[in-house]
Amino acid sequence: MSSHLDELESKGIFILREAHANFRDLGMLWSIGKDSTVLLWLARKAFFDKIPFPLIHIDTDYKIPEMIAYRDQLALTWKLDLIVGKNVEALQKKQTYADGYIDRVSCCRSLKTQALQQTIDGSGPQYRLNLQTEKFDELKEKRHFSGLILGIRADEEGSRSKERYFSPRDTNNHWQIIEQPPEFWNQFNTDIAPNSHVRIHPLLDWTEVNIWEYIYRERIPTVSLYYDQGKGSRYRSLGCYPCTFPVTSKAKSPEEIIFELKSGKFSKVAERAGRAQDREDGGGLETLRKEGYM
Repeated sequence: MSSHLDELESKGIFILREAHANFRDLGMLWSIGKDSTVLLWLARKAFFDKIPFPLIHIDTDYKIPEMIAYRDQLALTWKLDLIVGKNVEALQKKQTYADGYIDRVSCCRSLKTQALQQTIDGSGPQYRLNLQTEKFDELKEKRHFSGLILGIRADEEGSRSKERYFSPRDTNNHWQIIEQPPEFWNQFNTDIAPNSHVRIHPLLDWTEVNIWEYIYRERIPTVSLYYDQGKGSRYRSLGCYPCTFPVTSKAKSPEEIIFELKSGKFSKVAERAGRAQDREDGGGLETLRKEGYM
């Protein structure tokens, strides 16, 4: 197990360093979930605790409260450069699923896809965590990001299996799947067309079991929602509370989660089965992801 985890860790760190060496104006998405937190841990290792690009969190105002508390506490503890973006206009107009205004997929498109686009191109508000005051200040000089590092895995959901380690988007941030360059024998293509956008995926070959094995080995702190708190249920994938549901499980630690996964408890249940927007997008996220979804 350790040998395989060492290989995954080494490759992930190599990709992070390649990204930093080849692209300017990078940001790393931190969804607060287990995968992006493992990615954050790898970035701290890759750059000796001084991550050279900011973390970006897209806040919908509907994240489970424990997620936001965990985000802020870890950012302060690790002294992270954290930028938060959100679609303020849509929230003010109550154009959300929770307000009964639109369906779940349209809500994701508005509060996540559009909010992400506005954040990376600087057209929307950006809030930065002030490590001194422990509050968020709105940035007057907004950041522009030409590339994003994400913690997605190929086994997590169908459309993600079509990604590359270095995956270009067009000038509108749209994903043209059939136009992606091939990647053979770990030969990564970092030659991206001018004015386009690149997504970088260091965890693409990791599995759900690998993630939990690494969390266990490295003792990575994760949000408590992943563990049973005595109700016989826990979250397997995290999102907005109106659209995310727990699974039946008594696992209270990474070791117990690893045992569950290896025993086949969820062999016929998709990891994102508790994410209602996936079902409304035809069982996957390809429509949203082509438009720039995370």
